[in-house]
Formats: sequence, C-alpha cells, structure tokens
Amino acid sequence: MPEVFGVLDELVKLGKLRYYGVSVEKVEEALMAIEYPGVQSVQIIYNLFRQRPADLLFRETLARRVGILARLPLSSGMLSGRLGAATAFAEDDHRNFNRDGAAFDKGETFSGLNYTTGLAAVEQLRAWVPQGQTMSQFALRWILMNDAVTCAIPGGRRPAQVDENMPAADLPPLSPAAMAAAADIYARFARDEVHHRW
Repeated sequence: MPEVFGVLDELVKLGKLRYYGVSVEKVEEALMAIEYPGVQSVQIIYNLFRQRPADLLFRETLARRVGILARLPLSSGMLSGRLGAATAFAEDDHRNFNRDGAAFDKGETFSGLNYTTGLAAVEQLRAWVPQGQTMSQFALRWILMNDAVTCAIPGGRRPAQVDENMPAADLPPLSPAAMAAAADIYARFARDEVHHRW
C-alpha cells in the first residue's frame, strides 16, 4: 500500500519518526518494500529451515544498506533441539493448532515445515553442533554468519532461554564444513516444501 509509505515518510520529515521498517511474510513483499527509500529494515523469517531470503533479498538489502531482522530464528522452538515426536503443546499454542495454517500463515509455525520432517532435519543438524554449544546456539550462529543479517530475534519464555541464546553472537564462526552440511540438510529436508512458498 504505497500510501502507507507516504505517511511514514511524512512522519520522518516532521521529526515524529527517526526510522521505520517493515515485517513481511514473503521475499517478494520484502523486495517490493525496499523499493521505498525510507525503509531502513526488513523483518523476515530466516533460519536453517527458511534459507530463501539469502538467495536475492540479502544482496539487495546489503546494496541499499537496509537492515535484516531474522524472525523465528529457532523455527518455533524446533531448532532448539528440545522437541520430539511425543512433545505435547497446549491447546492455545499455535504449534498445536496452526501446523497446516488453520488460523494464520502456515509459515509462522515451524517455518512451514512438516513437524516430523523438521525433527528428522534437526537430528541431522545435531551432528554439526560444535562441542560445548547447544542446538539453539548453533542455529543462531548460523544466521549470524550471513553479513546481511543485522540481528536474530529469538523469543524466550524463560530467563534461562535468553541466557542460553545471548552468547551465540560471540561464538566463533561455524566451519565451512558445517555451513555446507546445513545447506545440504536444507536441500534434502526443507527446500522442496518451503522454498517456493515464502
């Protein structure tokens, strides 16, 4: 809606806003949004199960100096490595009722990936987690390996989760072998299911 950007630009001119950004579901929406020069950041789902933003969007945002906020970096908790086939979710938890997009965009729940497929992919990824790191830290460090990403924004229900996630930014870079394995696991488990949709 071009008129929204016009209003936001006017608010910047009036000194009511310093900067503004957008939150989008699809890469195509992000590419359209960054055509507006006032857009300073894009919030989009980017994680080990949703790698498409790195194909074209990140090159464009780097060229335009637009920040990327990686949303759902742990894929609704799937990439924490703590979920299993027997994990039960509360009735009001979207991970229980929105796996097929019954309430809102399916991509918001487990990045749109089938639950069983996601669990199998996590088991493959687990072998690449460096000693002394958690699966969550590995998943967050993977995101931060991309120079286009300004920050990852994981949620945390408990202080312990925040305490676990914070050190990921200071961890050493992942090895080229780990990065290649992550790309291969994405290609084998997630690409056909999610890449073309978001």
